[in-house]
Amino acid sequence: MELVFASNNKHKLDEVKSVIGTMCTILSLSDIDCYDDIPEDKPDLQGNALQKAHYIYRKYHRNCFSDDTGMEVEALNGRPGVYSARYAGNQHSFEDNMNKVLQEMKDHTNRNACFRTVIALIMEGKEYLFEGRVDGIILYEKQGQQGFGYDPIFQPLGYDVSFAEMDMKEKNAISHRGRALEKLLYFLKAKNL
Repeated sequence: MELVFASNNKHKLDEVKSVIGTMCTILSLSDIDCYDDIPEDKPDLQGNALQKAHYIYRKYHRNCFSDDTGMEVEALNGRPGVYSARYAGNQHSFEDNMNKVLQEMKDHTNRNACFRTVIALIMEGKEYLFEGRVDGIILYEKQGQQGFGYDPIFQPLGYDVSFAEMDMKEKNAISHRGRALEKLLYFLKAKNL
């Protein structure tokens, strides 16, 4: 079976493929010749994930799933949240986003944060949602070279290293996306796909 993952983010695709394995063939947007700028203008992660999945299903008539992920920082009242990918502005990089978070956190002792991922699956016209979460803290400076996004400044609870200091297998075992993907995988297995 083929499933389109509504992303061309190589890091996300690698994570998804490492969890899903040979259960089904994961196709990227470029694999189906989709280069559209898919809207993500909903006020929450679930809305954005559903919006992207429905867009692909309606336009390409393919079973698909998408995700939206946000890092939520207690001291910042849940920011950057749904705006995590563009926190420093639409044309800025994750480096800029991390720097903005670190700058805003410089006077805060409460470093508690979490990552949340919502996966929306559209299969044969029906929608299903899967959520994963991991709690942790915001570090005072970037640590590590692995991963992507906010990984260098996020340390999961119970660990003394950032996500960016973990290899993909170790990170996927505990990460927000890994946990949501495990729920998706369990669902697909239960459907005997």
